[in-house]
Amino acid sequence: MSTISPTPPNSTSGTDACIPQGFTEQSFAGVKTFVKQGDSAKAPDEAAGTVFVMLPAYNEAEGLPSLLLKIRKVFAANGRRYHVIVVDDASKDQTAQIAIQESSNMPLTLVQHQLNQNLPGALRTGLMKALEMAVPGDVITTMDGDDTHPPGCINNLLQKVSEGYDVVTASRYQPGSRVMGVPAFRVLMTWGARMLFQVVMPIPGVRDYTCGYRAYKEEILRETMDHYGDEFVSEKGFSCMADVLLKMRKFQFVFGEVPLLLRYDQKQGVSKMAVGSTVWLTLKLLLKRRFGGY
Repeated sequence: MSTISPTPPNSTSGTDACIPQGFTEQSFAGVKTFVKQGDSAKAPDEAAGTVFVMLPAYNEAEGLPSLLLKIRKVFAANGRRYHVIVVDDASKDQTAQIAIQESSNMPLTLVQHQLNQNLPGALRTGLMKALEMAVPGDVITTMDGDDTHPPGCINNLLQKVSEGYDVVTASRYQPGSRVMGVPAFRVLMTWGARMLFQVVMPIPGVRDYTCGYRAYKEEILRETMDHYGDEFVSEKGFSCMADVLLKMRKFQFVFGEVPLLLRYDQKQGVSKMAVGSTVWLTLKLLLKRRFGGY
């Protein structure tokens, strides 16, 4: 795995850009970032590890305040120690400012890309930052930053982890799941992808390969990322979420799922997914992993 090298505050980057006050400079897999790191909340049960909630965010100023409020309420109710990591992927709106403002209300770290890296880059940066902060016994969750994934589902993910599962996905294909506001063509596309993955590269316990709402045991995620290094998140576009599972497939991990209520009808702003490109990249990924290995 790439080393993460902090630079003292108030220094300058290679582009002579001044580091904002209160930030430090870090590099994740060669991607330069500014980081404003908060403290983790304390919980009565110190035996339970910290839950890291990683949110990739690009122009999510409309949905982010509501999402962060819901996350805060979930952990206020369940009493777990937690820490939110917002990866601002060079947004052009107020995403970063909202994250900084909310950091006074909750344990939150903001990581800012200086150049847009798209979902794979934001995912890689966020997971590396989470592992930098996490210790054995912690849980690292990922979810969308557009308020379409209900934070209440985190409790179900954590329950499955506590039962012994290593990787748990909030799935659109478990009994009790509902998908609201997603265009019919995208529903058909994801269903087709599911069937292809299950036939060509089945993973016991997995039906939903492409949903990014997941929980990973710290030890499991660290082992996998140490094995693959910077190539752990290597695919372009939204297919990177499926590739993460396929790379974990070669290990003897225990995978599980919980039902997901996907509220796409609550999404603010336009979708970042190019449907045609995503379909093509997903098919290429499936063929590459089936016949070309890992």
